[in-house]
Amino acid sequence: MIGLWNRSLTARFVAIMLLALALSQGISFLLFLDERGQALVKAAKTEFLSRSASVAQLLETTPPALQNDILRASATGYTRFWVTRDFPSDVSAWRMDALGRLAEPLPTVANLAGMPATAGAAAPTPAPPLASPATERPQSSWTEMPPYAWPLSRPAKFLYLGEDNGMGLAVQLKDGSWLSTAFAKKMVNGMWTTQSIISLAVTAVILSICAAFIARGMTRPMRRLAVAAEALGRGESVTPLPESGPDDIRQTAVAFNLMQARLQRFVEDRTRMLAAIGHDLRTPITSLRLRTEFVTDDETREKMLSTLDELRAMTEATLAFSREQATEEVTRNVNLTALVESLCDDLVEIGHDVTCLDAPKIGYRCRADALKRAVRNLVENAVRYGERARVSLRSGPSAIEIVVEDDGPGIDAEAIERVFAPFFRLENSRNRETGGIGLGLSIARNIVRHHGGDVTLTNTGSGLIATISLPYAELPSEGKSAPKPARTVGLPLGKRSPA
Repeated sequence: MIGLWNRSLTARFVAIMLLALALSQGISFLLFLDERGQALVKAAKTEFLSRSASVAQLLETTPPALQNDILRASATGYTRFWVTRDFPSDVSAWRMDALGRLAEPLPTVANLAGMPATAGAAAPTPAPPLASPATERPQSSWTEMPPYAWPLSRPAKFLYLGEDNGMGLAVQLKDGSWLSTAFAKKMVNGMWTTQSIISLAVTAVILSICAAFIARGMTRPMRRLAVAAEALGRGESVTPLPESGPDDIRQTAVAFNLMQARLQRFVEDRTRMLAAIGHDLRTPITSLRLRTEFVTDDETREKMLSTLDELRAMTEATLAFSREQATEEVTRNVNLTALVESLCDDLVEIGHDVTCLDAPKIGYRCRADALKRAVRNLVENAVRYGERARVSLRSGPSAIEIVVEDDGPGIDAEAIERVFAPFFRLENSRNRETGGIGLGLSIARNIVRHHGGDVTLTNTGSGLIATISLPYAELPSEGKSAPKPARTVGLPLGKRSPA
């Protein structure tokens, strides 16, 4: 649950909306709980007075011989009726009498008809138990009912029993006798009924769906921005994001598109300048070479020509590097295992000691030609300076590792990062057969970093391993929001000057 909260904005939004619903419902429950209880008591009192008035009128319009039957038939599970000759002025005695009558069971149909109960007949229904004390205090005297609260014209006396919302009423009939009525019912003053729970659940579901829909609409542009930023970091050409939606989202998309355009313009200008410098150096180098031919001292002439050849090789490498940077290669899905195996086979065919171990098929989305060149530079260095290369690929839970071990002397720890600088060589001689131009590692790291990864070197004591880390990421068009873990490629290098 915590992981979902940390990863999903939709989950957070839905949880906050449900928490707000729960708080609002809880506050409403506390506010209206007492009001609902008062409404129930008021409704019970209104029904009690109305029923008492009806029984009083019924007694006055029927023969006296039917009076007892009417009183018994009018009784309910919460109400009892009886008639006394005099007004019950002793409130305490009347209350005890009322509670006793309420505790008696209701009469059966046979009792009402005046017939003896037969064997097997249903037992009389007992009155409900008088449990908790009522919210109203028991009164010590009768209260005169006001005319607006009592439907009959004759006077009536009212009091609260003090038991389970109990109420009592005494009404004087036309013959001078008094009709006594007692009521007691325990009110269920709870709001969490089945209907309220179902209503709250339905509201929560609808609110969750609406919140999830709104949150998805908010996070979709953010996911699209994250995927586009990942693709841009891998050196891919990203379609400009749609500049639509709310102002905050639209301004973010505008800022990203401007940043992408500026970065691309900066890289293009730098590459174009590098190519121009390399191209312009060709003319003075050629002119110097022609003039060197007229030097009479053979030893001096050979040294000058060697220096010019080295300068020309560096210029050609710079031009090749700039041309590759200017080339827009399409990113596509490739079989990384097959790419490395075919590279190893090509190197074996030209006489290099390269061994590639079997590995499962590993798919990767990249610029295949550029990545192949980066891997080739590292493998050739391993063969050149480490005598042989042993290449293997394995897929871990968070990375793909391609490891190529050599048997070279390795590289000093303080020089491990320096060898990635352009034109830096550990080989101090000017013989290009033993020391390269010094762009091999620089080009390899540049290509890998354009894929969003990096190249690192590690000494093993018996050789060197170069590791290319290639992160997995999807193109924006594929609609994936989360990049997959980085995949690693390990390749060896020897100690001496990298190519």
